[in-house]
Amino acid sequence: MTTFYWGNSVSSMQTEGGWNEGGKSLSVYDIREASEQASDWHVANDNYHAYTEDFDYMQDLGMNMYRFQISWSRVVHDGDGAFNEEGIAYYDRFIDDLLARGIEPMICLYHFDMPLHLAKTYNGFISKEVKDAFIRFGKEMVDRFADKVHYWLTFNEQNLFHQDHGFKISGYLEGEETTEELYQIFHNVMVCHAEICNYLHETTNAKIGGMLAYSEAYPATCRPQDIKAAREFDEFANFTLLDCYAHGKYSAAQDRYVKNHQLNMNILPGELEAIAAQKNDYIAFSYYASSTLNAEKIPEGTPPNRYMTFGKQDNPYIETTEWNWQIDPLGFRDVLNKVYQRYRLPVFPIENGIGVREHWDGKEPIQDDYRIAYHQEHIRAMFEAMVEDGVVCLGYLGWGLIDILSSQGDMEKRYGLVYVNRGNHELRDMKRVPKKSYEWFKEVIKTNGSTIYTNPYTE
Repeated sequence: MTTFYWGNSVSSMQTEGGWNEGGKSLSVYDIREASEQASDWHVANDNYHAYTEDFDYMQDLGMNMYRFQISWSRVVHDGDGAFNEEGIAYYDRFIDDLLARGIEPMICLYHFDMPLHLAKTYNGFISKEVKDAFIRFGKEMVDRFADKVHYWLTFNEQNLFHQDHGFKISGYLEGEETTEELYQIFHNVMVCHAEICNYLHETTNAKIGGMLAYSEAYPATCRPQDIKAAREFDEFANFTLLDCYAHGKYSAAQDRYVKNHQLNMNILPGELEAIAAQKNDYIAFSYYASSTLNAEKIPEGTPPNRYMTFGKQDNPYIETTEWNWQIDPLGFRDVLNKVYQRYRLPVFPIENGIGVREHWDGKEPIQDDYRIAYHQEHIRAMFEAMVEDGVVCLGYLGWGLIDILSSQGDMEKRYGLVYVNRGNHELRDMKRVPKKSYEWFKEVIKTNGSTIYTNPYTE
């Protein structure tokens, strides 16, 4: 039977701390100040100094994969300068400590933390200089670690570079944030992925996949206009990226949109050839929630990749969290099918979970039955996709299964099976305390999911 991976996913800035140690240069996150609802990014969970305790919890849980990020700023001075051997040695030890516990590492190279120098000097990924600097960084990491690390990602949630988030996460600091610039950012990031993908396959036996954030988008009603809007958003937010991963070219719909609207994507000679040459081994994605699109809310002339900005509407048929993320396990099964049935590459859900505000009384474990219910229903939906629909799935990685800062720096939005005793403005003792869901998830992994689905997948 093929190994099924159970594990945990994180980013560097949400876990590491050590923001000014070990030769690390500044990223855009390091200068963000704390706010009423968010921490700064200087300490996080202090994994830079004390990651082994979290590794021990993962080993005890039975996890056999950990997806983490190499901080570009930690291993390359200012993003395009000399390689920082002290930072590289840190990740070398980090990887060895995972392997010693029987945990397969998966490396992600970029999770939105642009080196500050590259953001200030070149405006981030809209620049060809930054594209080249990333490719240099990525190739060096492949050279250093691919003999020990067999699974790779380039960008976290790469399709977000094609949506309104794209400016902030790409290191773009100044400009008018035009549609044309957004398409240029999206293209440069795609070239980066393709170049690293091609280099990894040319030089190693490791595997690499593209990754996107896949939130199911239903039509708000059965009005034909809503159905059309949902289809077009899926095409531009998801399928044009997936077409590159699987077929080496942007979708016909996007190509026609760019031509009709005379958008200059600043495509240089050789870049489309690099995209065409890529061969991805799997398609990874995050999935948390679904939503609906109401076409009547979308201003005329809005690019399809930005429909959700205007047309998002709550679904009255499903539950929602206090952060207005709507819980939809059936949508998870649908996404697994849409990706696999269309592209026939193995799929890998590597982020899934529920963020909840939680309080620990200092004594008893947090009774997080809501988290158990969330993971149980999503894992069941995954097995149904595998067993009943024929989807080939490599594993299931939860997001931040030991509490970490949220993507907005909010420590009170907790995803973990293990509570970390710190708040947004008070570090406390950083103690790790397993929640009720910890022992539940441990049994799920031990039985390879048979506690949830009685006819587990075998291949």
